[in-house]
Amino acid sequence: RDGEIGIFNRSYYEEVLTVRVHPEFLEGQYPAGVPEPERLWPARFRAIREHERHLAMSSTVILKFWLHVSPEEQARRFLDRIEQADKRWKFSSHDVTEAGFRAQYDKAVLDMLNETSRPWAPWFAIPADDKPFMRLQVARVLHQALASLPLAYPQPDARDDQEMETVAMRLRKQLDGD
Repeated sequence: RDGEIGIFNRSYYEEVLTVRVHPEFLEGQYPAGVPEPERLWPARFRAIREHERHLAMSSTVILKFWLHVSPEEQARRFLDRIEQADKRWKFSSHDVTEAGFRAQYDKAVLDMLNETSRPWAPWFAIPADDKPFMRLQVARVLHQALASLPLAYPQPDARDDQEMETVAMRLRKQLDGD
């Protein structure tokens, strides 16, 4: 709907990242047999592009951010989460296991960015080791996108004026005790 902002974290892109790194996840998705990779991944990328194109044609503004964290910073953040009790909820030992697949994820990310960044649904790859810098860069992109929109309060038409006056009269009577 007009005027709404939605944020998706780990959306349908998991299907071309995690599933690509762990193709065994595909077995449950294709009971009749997993398609050949040469057909599967292009089809998934095409489906994402078509979905986002449809959204864009419906006046949805799509901005996608890849927040790139170096392996060293990722390890520091994991340690921080382990060592600070109030941050442990953010940590799973599975995160460290997955970090061992970094090279495969990097390849999958590069393919994802190349295959799904389009003028109507661009990716913004942001260095994220420095959180204040990363937040500033994301804020700049968001500000630029919002500033480019033709935003204005809706103008009432004559029917709205008449309805508002009728409702106002009813409310005045209610307040006057009538």
